[in-house]
Amino acid sequence: MIERPKLSPSDPHLHLAGQLVPGGHAMHVRVYYEDTDFSGIVYHANYLRFMERGRSDYMRLLGVFQGELFEQAAQEAPGFHFVVRSMQIDFRQPARIDDVLEVATYSKDVAGASITLLQQVKRGGEVLVSAVVRVAFVSEGRAKRIPDALRKVTADDARKAQELGTLGR
Repeated sequence: MIERPKLSPSDPHLHLAGQLVPGGHAMHVRVYYEDTDFSGIVYHANYLRFMERGRSDYMRLLGVFQGELFEQAAQEAPGFHFVVRSMQIDFRQPARIDDVLEVATYSKDVAGASITLLQQVKRGGEVLVSAVVRVAFVSEGRAKRIPDALRKVTADDARKAQELGTLGR
């Protein structure tokens, strides 16, 4: 097994993972030439990549700042990982080369073996793309109940997002 370095609040590269916000996570990405089609507009499939980065960094930051969260998950469910179970996407407006986009990820609901997230790709506060993403928790090739520590922190975020009205946007 490869030992991965742990992020700490003093890590000079921590800003690359975005930041935890009430109810979820936010990060910024710049649109590069490689993200666009021949007309300089972001190719639709690349929004999936942006949102995957948002989900990954949200989980990464939860693991760092919630103590032994992922170590406990590893004990409860060896070889765990998340897989996208379903995704509903609404493409509203295009992003263009050189735009700086915010990828926001909010916990919406936590069920037995899945977490439902609301993700938005925004430019200057305007929602360009929104998605409802359900990810399943899998261990040893089978869906498993989400470990308690991870369930608690994502359920707490879902409550915060609901209270703030973030999920209705």
